[in-house]
Amino acid sequence: MSDPTEPAIIATFSVALGIFAITATTRRQLGKNELPVIEPTIIPEMMDDSPYAAPQSAPASIPLPQKGVPTWFYNPLDLLGLGCIFLIFSGLIIGSLRMAEKAEKVMDANGLIGSIIFQLIIAGIATSFVISRVRPVEWLGLKWQRWPQVFLIAPPAVFLMWIVLGSLSALGYMQWIDSLGVDSMQDSVKLLQEAKDPVLLGLMAIAAVIAAPVCEEIVFRGYVYPAAKKFVGPWIAGLCSALVFSAAHGSLVALLPIFILGGLLAFIYEKTGSLWAPIAVHFCFNGATVAMQFAARFLNLPLDPPP
Repeated sequence: MSDPTEPAIIATFSVALGIFAITATTRRQLGKNELPVIEPTIIPEMMDDSPYAAPQSAPASIPLPQKGVPTWFYNPLDLLGLGCIFLIFSGLIIGSLRMAEKAEKVMDANGLIGSIIFQLIIAGIATSFVISRVRPVEWLGLKWQRWPQVFLIAPPAVFLMWIVLGSLSALGYMQWIDSLGVDSMQDSVKLLQEAKDPVLLGLMAIAAVIAAPVCEEIVFRGYVYPAAKKFVGPWIAGLCSALVFSAAHGSLVALLPIFILGGLLAFIYEKTGSLWAPIAVHFCFNGATVAMQFAARFLNLPLDPPP
């Protein structure tokens, strides 16, 4: 049986693109506005030239305060930005999957360093799209007065994801993946379990626990989600950003779990308005995964329940 990973990843990217395009076109035809505005009040012209006379008209329309993640600084040019992010990830992931079919994929220190550099570059590209329009603190909600709440949000969110993963396993998700002829273990997990080079293990931990939570959240929740929200609304934006987020990891076994995680992270970002919250959840989720793999390896603790 041929590996279904590439068709599944292509289908996921395609579904995200199709849903976004159809919804954005429909909303545009219906004339839906993302922000309500206050219409100017026209005041009759005054004959009195006194400096105490009322102005002839109020200032131009002013956007009302927006709930959740703001989108007022996004414009149609961000469709190009979204397209750029989409093409980078889809092209890179599909290309790497096709290369893996011809040669066995081996992760080494250079590959991990390259992965970290790529994450930094793509986060920089996403930042460059908006940095001239709004300050990063306002863009990402970094000046969050209720930031201590991340310590209350992250643990329950990670626990919820563990429940989801456990439920998928109980429902036979891993057995179904095995039946497709696909390795049910991600390459990153396999590396944590089998790599002997401490430098390689350290780089893997840095990539998973530090680089990924910060850079991926800047790209997918910081830019892709709110820019898409401008054109398709929060629910479809959350759906599409989660689809692209899951496909961008290039793993069939992780496709559904990461899609659910991406949707949860977008929901948390929308409700808090600060990127600190999804970064904290992402950090705790990846950190717990790395810690469990290290515990299983070096302390001989079983991760799988006995048969």
